[in-house]
Amino acid sequence: MISTILIVLLILLLIGSLPNWGYSADWGYGPGGAVGAVLAVIIVLALLGRI
Repeated sequence: MISTILIVLLILLLIGSLPNWGYSADWGYGPGGAVGAVLAVIIVLALLGRI
């Protein structure tokens, strides 16, 4: 249950940090890449049953 909420939250953060939004256009791809990496780790841990 908590892993599903965490995955959904990280997906929303990833969408919000993409540089095509007006407020994050000057951030570049750094925040999106960092959130994407964390999301990948969380998904792998959830699939392995560690979370």
